[in-house]
Amino acid sequence: MKAAPFAFERPSNLKAAIALMAETNGAAKIMAGGQSLGPMLNLRLVRPDLIIDITGLAELKQAERDGDELVIGACVTHGDIEDGRVPDVTRGAMQRVASNIAYRAVRNRGTIGGSLSHADPAADWVSALPALGAKIRLRGPKGHRDLPIEDFMTGALESALDANELVESVRVPVRRASARWAYVKACRKPGEFAHAIAAVLIDPEAATGRVVIGAIEAPPIVLRDASVLFGGKISGNFKKEFVASAADTLMQKAGVANATDRHIHVAILRRAIEEATA
Repeated sequence: MKAAPFAFERPSNLKAAIALMAETNGAAKIMAGGQSLGPMLNLRLVRPDLIIDITGLAELKQAERDGDELVIGACVTHGDIEDGRVPDVTRGAMQRVASNIAYRAVRNRGTIGGSLSHADPAADWVSALPALGAKIRLRGPKGHRDLPIEDFMTGALESALDANELVESVRVPVRRASARWAYVKACRKPGEFAHAIAAVLIDPEAATGRVVIGAIEAPPIVLRDASVLFGGKISGNFKKEFVASAADTLMQKAGVANATDRHIHVAILRRAIEEATA
């Protein structure tokens, strides 16, 4: 099956792209890497009147440090991050996540903004970036707005994007030297979408921790304060203080009804916590 007919535009700058979106009032789709949109078009899951190709927009392909944050344009590819063409403020965390996304051919074209916009619960960046405390900037005809990235995904394949908005950039804070990081996912075979994800950023020195449980067919569970998983406080002995039952309870409240699924997620989370201590 091939896509239904559509018009195609390749604007020369971000302002022109936003103007095109405003003209169509929700009848357009943004194409960056096309790794998700392409199959959806061919299966006729989406039938836009217009495709707006933003892959050539220089404004969205930049990555630079701004104070204590890294600003990553929406069209930066997973491969750019994997290969170190993006300044590293996370001490290798983002590079490791990028290198394990699907296959190299996908990473060469797939973009960080496109992945987030698609909002697949099993995708990597929707779980990894909230653990890193990232923010997202959306751009539309009325200007921009910034959100904590955990507020961006509102449901499976659903996001906070308005009809005339696109993802402009992601802002990732510098990772403290004392902060421990781990990202673990369970896949049936390498390259496939995960059926359990755990992302952990724990700083025993500051007694803080962020934990994300992803791939739950809904927005990931994001704990800005993960102390509930460690008996109410985070210390240097957090590996031994992990309370598996607390994680199980959180997932039950989030609607993960299947006990086997919860068991897998808890096991992956435990592995991530163990890796964070290494």
